[in-house]
Amino acid sequence: MNKVLTLACLLFFLNAANLKAQNLNIIPLPESIEMGEGHLVLKEGSVIAAKTESSRKSAAIFNEMLEAKTGLNLLIQIAPQRSDALVVLEEIQDAQNEEGYSLNIDGNKIHIKGSSKGIFYGLQSLYQLVKMNGGQAIVPQLVINDAPAFGYRGIMLDVSRHFIGTDQVKKILDLMAQLKLNTLHWHLTDDQGWRLEIKKYPKLTQVSAWRDSTIIGQYYDFKPFIYDGKPHGGYYTQEEAKEIVKYAADRKITVIPEIELPGHSSAVLAAYPELGSFDSFQGIGTGTIAAVNENGKKYDNDINQEVPGFWGVHYNIYGPTPKAFAFLEDVLSEVMEIFPSEYIHIGGDEVPKDHWKTSEIAQKVIKKEKLADEHELQSHFIQQIEMFLNKNNRKLIGWDEILEGGLAPNATVMSWRGEKGGIQAAKMGHDVIMTPNSHMYFDHYQAEDKTTEPLAIGGFLPLEKVYSYSPIPSELNEEESKHVLGVQANLWTEYIPSNNKLEYFLFPRAFALAEVAWKKNENKNYESFSLERLPERLRQLEEDNVFFRIPEAKVEFSKDEKSGRYLVEINPLIANATVYYTFDGHKADQTALLYTGPVLAPIAGKGQDPITIRYVTISPAGRSSNEFSVTLE
Repeated sequence: MNKVLTLACLLFFLNAANLKAQNLNIIPLPESIEMGEGHLVLKEGSVIAAKTESSRKSAAIFNEMLEAKTGLNLLIQIAPQRSDALVVLEEIQDAQNEEGYSLNIDGNKIHIKGSSKGIFYGLQSLYQLVKMNGGQAIVPQLVINDAPAFGYRGIMLDVSRHFIGTDQVKKILDLMAQLKLNTLHWHLTDDQGWRLEIKKYPKLTQVSAWRDSTIIGQYYDFKPFIYDGKPHGGYYTQEEAKEIVKYAADRKITVIPEIELPGHSSAVLAAYPELGSFDSFQGIGTGTIAAVNENGKKYDNDINQEVPGFWGVHYNIYGPTPKAFAFLEDVLSEVMEIFPSEYIHIGGDEVPKDHWKTSEIAQKVIKKEKLADEHELQSHFIQQIEMFLNKNNRKLIGWDEILEGGLAPNATVMSWRGEKGGIQAAKMGHDVIMTPNSHMYFDHYQAEDKTTEPLAIGGFLPLEKVYSYSPIPSELNEEESKHVLGVQANLWTEYIPSNNKLEYFLFPRAFALAEVAWKKNENKNYESFSLERLPERLRQLEEDNVFFRIPEAKVEFSKDEKSGRYLVEINPLIANATVYYTFDGHKADQTALLYTGPVLAPIAGKGQDPITIRYVTISPAGRSSNEFSVTLE
């Protein structure tokens, strides 16, 4: 009987501790949390003892964040453990997991232990734990032991379609760091613009970085296209790029540059047409696209002679020529001087290989190298680039199209067209990063009713679907699964011309990404994430001046069989928000009924449609969500 009672008591306390842990508002949720009793008060001028320069840098970043949040400024000292220190950072060199950490908060001290990266992540968790209570900054007493499930946790940022200034890139890096995301895949080149200074080829920034106009609306809205008449462009100097790399490194983020090849090259060929697949005369390409596409229709555009201002797959691609390879090696040499990353991304996606069918230059290479077709020509092209990168102690990574025609020997595959390419590559023994467009394309709509959302490229990717993703496909066995390095969300910017819109498409989905990347799939819980931890994080985002999408509230209703009426409960997913609603089918805004608690809905008359509740969520700062609706049936 005593054993049963003891077990019951233990389960009670474990459940209570777990409930407390769920309410800590940390995203991603740590692997293990043991709750204590009481809180520790942070005071102005308290000491952070950092034993190494790396820990000092991490402490300085934390201190800056803390001051913005609470007004407190702590004193950082590079010194051995001090008896009077409030925060002790114990950096260890032989950590089992270089990104793992422990965080111990008792009644007197905060102790963070881990490698250099672990220290940084421990401080990020500490920052999320800080709350203001009666004018005091407090943290709960607890013990956290934590480590990520995946080593690669990334966001791809497309700056080619719309240029993004360095300050905004740094803001994104700050937000990534808070979520323990460790890789920025920087999409620097594409058809619509080249964004990196290459000193040997000045026309890349004089010509390729600028387009004279951009189409308005969705690609299919107007035919012929309507253009805005506004020049668009910009680029990062090498010094600016180096500054971004350092800024990221201080936040334990690796920047992987992407230089697109052999396709998505229109911007380059507008400046250097001699690098293409056709002969040129006086700098102007003389060939046109005579082949038909896979649908049997003729291509509707000739070779671009300027940087295009419309989207889609363009039929200007590099020629497989010594001149083109020399150019790319020159470019990549300068890129590698700027970016110390292990990986260099070469794109390899959406190459219109029929372009090469009409190219005498390409056909000669196919014959000379005894290649079967244009698919093998692409593989040949990419293998040349891989050999160059490998000679320089770098690894090639590309989109899953690099599988076509044979995969380069040491290449890593980024699987975007679903999971098929990633599964194939992993089974072949190649490393893989999962980034399927079904779950990880953040340029997709966030509501089924597209009229309620800003213009997007298409698709529908709600918050819950992002959260549901598991980076390890069921088709892979245990050994094959080891090749899945991690997961990445992609933010393409064809339809994202402003910083506010960029943030709107990133958040709150980036929170879900962080938890997918950090936690094992079996340890995720969407209810805990969305209802218990996300609301406070969104409130903090607003305080940090981040323009996120206010998500749909959780609306629950149950029917009283006796009265026939529904009792409706609305739980907004942002802390301290208010909700306004209507039942009469008319617009919900701040003139509608204020939600103060569960409300009884009207009863639909005989033969009438079911009752629909329409509502808006108003953030603490007064921003309104889109109007949402739920039918009660």
